[in-house]
Amino acid sequence: MVRKYGLEILTIVAIAAFCMIFLYTSSVSQDSAFAGTDSIAAAKISGSPDTIQEKIQPIIPQWVPPSAEIESTLFGLQAAIGGMCIGGIFGYWIGQNKKG
Repeated sequence: MVRKYGLEILTIVAIAAFCMIFLYTSSVSQDSAFAGTDSIAAAKISGSPDTIQEKIQPIIPQWVPPSAEIESTLFGLQAAIGGMCIGGIFGYWIGQNKKG
């Protein structure tokens, strides 16, 4: 049984170890708040003396959605189309394996 489910057991052990390490380090450290990489990068860029944004102009102007609802709808639509493409590819591969 261990040989049959070896990869699954190894994955569960790795996830459990990661969770324990994360919980331990977040409980021991006083300044363990993680701001995220986007906010750190934005702070570093805005703190630079010459802003890069002023020097670079896009060749094709970027379209800005009129509202946040439209932006989130387009993001969801893009995610759904990508999911269907990936699902179709995996379905095709599984179908080919069952055929042969």
